[in-house]
Amino acid sequence: MTTMRVASDLAAVMVPIGYAGAALAAIFAIVAAVAIIRGAGGLAGGAVGLWIVGALMSVAASFGQDWTPLILACGSLVAMLIVGAIVRAIVNAAGDGRVDRAAEDVLPKAVPASKAPTAPTSKPALSKTGPATASVAIVR
Repeated sequence: MTTMRVASDLAAVMVPIGYAGAALAAIFAIVAAVAIIRGAGGLAGGAVGLWIVGALMSVAASFGQDWTPLILACGSLVAMLIVGAIVRAIVNAAGDGRVDRAAEDVLPKAVPASKAPTAPTSKPALSKTGPATASVAIVR
């Protein structure tokens, strides 16, 4: 086999791998954008990490002088990071009525009626010194 024939055969295999890698990279870029919008930093990091794998796969198409998959993979990540950041900023600015996690600890917690503290059932006894002085024992 000649060198041109081997290169042609390899290009026939590598170019579809590059397009598959670009498709995976685009999917992971969309997942990263959704994670940024939701504020899930771990998921965004994982999605970008998997995007790197797809982008490396898209480099395989460059063996056949086809740079389109790599450009699409990189463009999809850039576009989705920008879209995610803009939508996240809009959601934060809107303040859609959500309470911050730190503020949840400050708010009083609801207690079911079965576990609520009860008042003493007996009436306080008046002392013999007069009606103005009464003593009540509070037991907790």
